[in-house]
Amino acid sequence: MNQKKSSAAKPKTGMARLMELAATKKPLMVSSIILSGLASVASFIPYIAIYFVVKEVMGVFPEFENLKLQRTIGYGWLAFGGIMLNVLLYFAALVCSHLAAFGTLYELKINFASHLAGLPLGFHMLVGSGKLRKIMDENIEKIEGFIAHQLPDLVASFVAPVVMLVILLAVDWRFGLAAAAGIVIALGIQIKAYGNDGAKAMMEKYQSALEDMNNASVEYVRGITVVKAFKQTVYSFRRMHSAIKEYTRMVIPYTLSWENYMSLFHTVINNIYLFLIPVGILIGINTSDYSGYAATFIFYLIFVPSIASVLMKIMYVSTGGMQILGGVERMDEILQAPQLSLPQNPKEISSHEIVFENVAFSYFGQDAQALSHISFRAEENQITAIVGPSGGGKSTIAHLIPRFFDVTEGRIRIGGVDVRQMRSEYLMEKVSFVFQDVFLFKQSIMDNIRLGNQSATDEQVIAAAKAAQCHEFIEKLPEKYHTVIGTKGVHLSGGEQQRIAIARAIVKDSPIVLLDEATAFSDPENEHLIQQAFQRLMHGKTVIMIAHRLSTIRSAGKIVVVDKGRIIEQGRHEELLAKQGKYFDMWNVYTKAIDWKMDRKGMKEHA
Repeated sequence: MNQKKSSAAKPKTGMARLMELAATKKPLMVSSIILSGLASVASFIPYIAIYFVVKEVMGVFPEFENLKLQRTIGYGWLAFGGIMLNVLLYFAALVCSHLAAFGTLYELKINFASHLAGLPLGFHMLVGSGKLRKIMDENIEKIEGFIAHQLPDLVASFVAPVVMLVILLAVDWRFGLAAAAGIVIALGIQIKAYGNDGAKAMMEKYQSALEDMNNASVEYVRGITVVKAFKQTVYSFRRMHSAIKEYTRMVIPYTLSWENYMSLFHTVINNIYLFLIPVGILIGINTSDYSGYAATFIFYLIFVPSIASVLMKIMYVSTGGMQILGGVERMDEILQAPQLSLPQNPKEISSHEIVFENVAFSYFGQDAQALSHISFRAEENQITAIVGPSGGGKSTIAHLIPRFFDVTEGRIRIGGVDVRQMRSEYLMEKVSFVFQDVFLFKQSIMDNIRLGNQSATDEQVIAAAKAAQCHEFIEKLPEKYHTVIGTKGVHLSGGEQQRIAIARAIVKDSPIVLLDEATAFSDPENEHLIQQAFQRLMHGKTVIMIAHRLSTIRSAGKIVVVDKGRIIEQGRHEELLAKQGKYFDMWNVYTKAIDWKMDRKGMKEHA
């Protein structure tokens, strides 16, 4: 019983998953399928009418004055009626499929966007925006195209061969078998091409290569100013160049591998009448009813070329289906990514001290632990600094507090409450961030600062800007606080952007502040201004500060030294120096680096 349940719960893949998506608008899809099938049947009515016309003509040949004109014209009208019926039924099928497709597209995009919103923020740091954009804009759009166009064609591609074979065998089974032999050979070539082991794997590589190029392209465009500043080209932007080369390396051999299959397939389907001619000669030699024989043979020579269009439709539907299936798999990979767990009975806090209790963490898909046995306490209204070598796990610690990721082991408590027991919105209200990488939207400076608190008044925004030491340069901009960043040549320096981010955090006024390498690339003047802004931002807050410049954290209430994912020391500045451990070594190296100068020969010497 349990096995049945588990198998029933197993997510669908391949064409079954595609049909599951199409079935979200079931009444419309069923209507489209039925109408498309009927349209496919109706498309063969003109050929049947032609057969009877040829039979009537050959029946009186060469005495055409005996032709029953009224009956022959009736067959002509039957052919015209079949064409019109096919057009109307197919049009109705497309109307239903398009209505279903647009509704499904809307639901898929809403569901995908909603799922993205529920994923940990760290997920977006690990998965490139180019990949998500491709899935949202291209892969899901292709599903809409499949439902709107290819699903009706898919139905027709199944119905048409059945009806065609019935007609081929019903008129004259001998000619029918000859034509069927050509169809079987063509389908065999197609199955061989699509069914080989490398076809699906190659399509997956194709989708991955496209996503890699999307990611690299987005990164390249974002960094185009740096690329141009150093007179570089796409060839020197290693990631994008490698993505293009990998795509080329994979696609060209794959394309060439189809060369023989496609040439042979097209040759067979466009020359099926060659299978008929030997059979026609043999039948003609041994027949006594030349009128009936001629009518049948002529009909088959007229009818058989239509086989090519039917088989070509099957081929195009199969090719499109493979590409769409790859896109659906990519979409499902994102949809299957676990969202943040929501507490059934969410809790709130009355204090803001932060406690790490034996925390361990591994990034998704990696066996090695990024953090191991992390335990420390960040007191309320106090600065707790985290220092250590690059790659030691400092930023990971900061990202775990607001649940960018969930811990693998242990727990993180704020005010005595596990962060996993708080609503995400509530937790985000309690935490402000100022990171090294600042992102400003192409909006006014007022709107960029107000992003921290949408209900803030203009006066509150300006007060936050003054506290963040950025009011002075904002006042010099063309439209002051209403200046849109990135337009009309308005660009901010790194230090100015950093102060805008600090103003954003000040106006949010959260009781917990995370500062991650916020002054790493600041010049001395900007660093001085940013430090002044920090004093206002950190006043009365629980602060977690990550810094390479050890001089900025000398007065911290606690310093936590992290290396290789573990805490190796913690205490105040003087206590750690007295221990003469890792922090002592880091401080000595740091102070020596500050005191160096360069002589006229370009040699370093200590002051």
